[in-house]
Amino acid sequence: MTLPRSTQISLDATPYYHCVSRCVRRAFLCGRDAKSGKDYEHRRRWIEARMHKLASIFALDNAAYAVMSNHTHIVLYIDTYTANSWSTIEIIERWQQLFKGSALSQRYLRGEALDAAELEKLQEVTTLWRERLTDISWFMRCLNESIARQANAEDNCTGRFWEGRFKSQALPPAWLT
Repeated sequence: MTLPRSTQISLDATPYYHCVSRCVRRAFLCGRDAKSGKDYEHRRRWIEARMHKLASIFALDNAAYAVMSNHTHIVLYIDTYTANSWSTIEIIERWQQLFKGSALSQRYLRGEALDAAELEKLQEVTTLWRERLTDISWFMRCLNESIARQANAEDNCTGRFWEGRFKSQALPPAWLT
């Protein structure tokens, strides 16, 4: 029986995690499809650009990666120290690079006065966003969803592009030597 990722991730044990995502329906992620003759190599640039953009937003660093013909390998480093140093404004600005945010966060960024209850609610929301910006699942969601939409549009099809959720495995400190 598989365990939820929340029980598999222990930052006390290691901040490094190896994540793998596979394509479905014999879809090509990148490279040349020998059967059809189509070249999908440009998708490698999509993935690399998206990974680097997400790494600049999240408190997760790409320690290593490989983009294969039908799957990706990414080694992520969770940088909680950096995330904990972010101000409320930094968290909101980072989150809003990916998502709309809330009316409350938008008002806060515009410098509008917020009452005590609104500030308390904003603090709750930014605490949640800080957690998500250090979360492997949120990182992989933002990466894989974007690539799937682009690939499905290019392939003129709908449905799943990735084989379920990504797989992840903790990398013990011995891996680093």
